[in-house]
Order: sequence, then C-alpha cells, then structure tokens
Amino acid sequence: MMTNRRIVIAGTGSGVGKTTITIGLMAALQRKGYEVQGFKCGPDYIDPSYHTAVTGRKSRNLDSWMLSEEMVKEVLLRGSDGADISIIEGVMGFFDGRDSLSNEGSTAHISELTQSPVLLIVNCSSMARSAAAIVKGFQSFPHRANIVGVIANRVGSKGHYMLVKQAIEQECGIPVVGYLEKNEELSIPERHLGLVPSVERGELKDFFKNLGDLLDKTVDINQIYELAKAEEIPLPKKSLFSREQGHDSVRIGVAKDEAFNFYYPENLELLEAFGAELIYFSPVKGEELPKDVRGLYIGGGFPEEFAFELADNVEMKQSIYDAVTGGLPTIAECGGFMFLTDQLITSNGQVYPMAGVIPGRVTMQKKLVALGYREIKGMPSNQYVKEGAMARGHEFHYSTYEGPTDIPHAYKAKGLRGETLEGYSKGNLMAGYTHLHFGSCPQVVENFISRCRGYIYA
Repeated sequence: MMTNRRIVIAGTGSGVGKTTITIGLMAALQRKGYEVQGFKCGPDYIDPSYHTAVTGRKSRNLDSWMLSEEMVKEVLLRGSDGADISIIEGVMGFFDGRDSLSNEGSTAHISELTQSPVLLIVNCSSMARSAAAIVKGFQSFPHRANIVGVIANRVGSKGHYMLVKQAIEQECGIPVVGYLEKNEELSIPERHLGLVPSVERGELKDFFKNLGDLLDKTVDINQIYELAKAEEIPLPKKSLFSREQGHDSVRIGVAKDEAFNFYYPENLELLEAFGAELIYFSPVKGEELPKDVRGLYIGGGFPEEFAFELADNVEMKQSIYDAVTGGLPTIAECGGFMFLTDQLITSNGQVYPMAGVIPGRVTMQKKLVALGYREIKGMPSNQYVKEGAMARGHEFHYSTYEGPTDIPHAYKAKGLRGETLEGYSKGNLMAGYTHLHFGSCPQVVENFISRCRGYIYA
C-alpha cells in the first residue's frame, strides 16, 4: 500500500544544503520508527546511494525529462509501496531544469506532477528579514508549487534563527519548522563517483546517524511528518510494469561491483518484467561471465579507479571478449563502454589493456568532458534503439574515446550543443557513453530480450 505522505526537499539554489537535510531528515524519521522511501529529482546516481544507505530501501530517480509524466507517477507509486513517508530530494534550485524558460525537468515540475508538498531550504547566513523576501519570491513565482514550510540553514545562532522565523512566518504565512547552524563538520564528503562504493560498504553510517541526531534537536520532525500529508495519486492506466512475461525466463549477466554500479532500478526491473533472470557478477573480483547467459548488461561506473584489477583479470576479460565477439547480445553504458575498448589510459599516463572488443582507447582527462541530457536516435546497425526510434538518457564522464574513423556508431546523440555520432554498434553489441533510461523507450528492453532469446551459444 502506498503512503500518502510525501514531501519534496527543495532549495533556493545548488549548495544550499538539500542533501545534508534530506539525509538527516531520513535518519531522524527512521529513528522514530517510520519506514522511509527516498527519491531524487533528476538523473543523479550519488545522492540516491546515500538515501539507500540510510533507509535500507532502493532510492529512485524522478525525472520528468527522461520519462513521461505518467511514468514519473508510476515510479513514485511503485517505490513508495510499503513506506510510511517518501522524501523527494530536489535538484539545483527549485525552478532550475533543462532550460531557463520552463520548469521542465525541475524540482518544481516534479512537485507539481506528484502533487507533493514542498519544504524549502534557505541559506540564511548573513540575513534576517531578507530571508522572508526570498521565500515570498518563490511563493509568488508563476507556478502552482505547494510550499508548506521552510528550514533555515546555516544560521549563526538560535537567536538569529528566531529573527528569520518571525519574519518568514509573518510575511509568508507558512511555518519555519527548524534550523541548522553553520557547522563545517556537517559537510557531505566531496561528492564524486568513487564515493558510491564506500557509501554502500557502510563507511558513512556514523556520519548519517550524527546528521539525524542534529536534525532531531533543532527541527520539528513531527511537524514535517504532518506537513507531508498529500493527495492520493491514481495509478496510471498505461503501466510500464503491467506486461505479462508469457515466456520462460532468459538469463542475462549484469556486471555489478565497485567499478560498475550505476543502474537505474527501473532499468533492471524492466528487464525482469520482460522476462529476464538477472545474474550478477563482479569483473573487478575476476569473476568470469556467468555460464549459460544469453545477454550481458554492463552499466556505468568508474573502471579507471580499478584499471589495474580489470587489466590483471585476464581470464575474466577473455570470457567477455569471447562471448561478445561471438554474438552475445550486449548493452554497455559509459564505464561498460570504456571497459570494452582496447585500452584505458589514466590521467597520469598509465596504460591498461581492457577487454578489446571495441577498437580504440579511452583516455582519462583532468576535467569533466561531458555532462547533460541526451536524446538518442538509433543508427542502422543498432539492434536495440532501432533506426527511427528515440530514447533519452544522461551523459557524465571524464574520459575521451579515440578509435578508427570508420567505426559503426550506435546512435546520434542530441544535447544542448547539437547532435553528434556516438558509441559503437556491431552485431548484437550496443555501447556508448550515454546512460539510457529504459523507461523512455521500453522497446529497447523488448528488442534486447528478443535478441537474447534468439541467441544460440557459440
């Protein structure tokens, strides 16, 4: 049964403390005995790993650009099943989305689609009454946002907080439910992709607990629980997960370990809904491709952090090389794409041999190379995003790929800077830098499963 208690934790801008407060609130609610479900607006992988570590439930992404409005609602409904309250962490500033002229893809858009109350986080450092002007501006901006309360972050003292609280409550007519003082020890560790495995190993458990303790002292957790009461959302008529399998299951290998761990939960669940039995294995630990699988999915991550281990596991690489070049249906995204090339060159110039399936090499750069949403159109050689079909995803990487000029590209990728040919597609292999959300194009799953069913072992 889905809870009708949910609340969006929104910020006036990036860096205002959304993640710190979200994690602390989750931990404090759990301590009171509530079952808490986490969500993250946008395509982020790192913040959901925090949510999952704190709540013990898979956090999920709500993205109104990659997914249709009905799909966003379905992800919320399915994810919230069995929870007492859902906490939805926003992205950037409340109204910041894909572009500056609309709310598409923004936290505001998600709050409207899901009919969720909003708790606004305001950095109140060096201001008092002016904080009320900021909140008033967010309330009056042309949007149907239901801002039900405020948390004052980075105040100098309890006295400072009381000044802010009085001003906002008088001018804006909504409660200020608590505060956090300026405290450098509250800073989330520097967020980078390599942090995810340490979160999953429980290394930040004490930090999360301390955040919960601090919020419990200066924030009215019970009031937030009451403010989170929301309207019931009807289940969308066209369900992504309503498909009946109708076939025996087909075994698909999924690389999942410290190097490869960026998977949208819905991607894996959609594969299962279409008939896949997912068999997980660890390339970093030298585990060879599981026997008798009829497909392979290698997601994103950071193989560069484990380049030595991956290069050293010769038998593992050979098992993957033999299978993929032998026609095993394979989808490889970002880190998976990098691993399938001939070589990975680290930022300090070390050269490591990879699986050798894709001609060419990837070289790590010291700066971010690509970031942003991508709209994918399949090329003639692509068996999964077929020519004329369109899928949506997100790109985020520090490496560049160099290969032959005549390689068969997988797709045309369109971003804010235009359209380019990307990836590699040959036979049953589709590989590229873009992390696809299968919900944006379920035909990808259907086509992939179909090729897996038709695969005959070499």
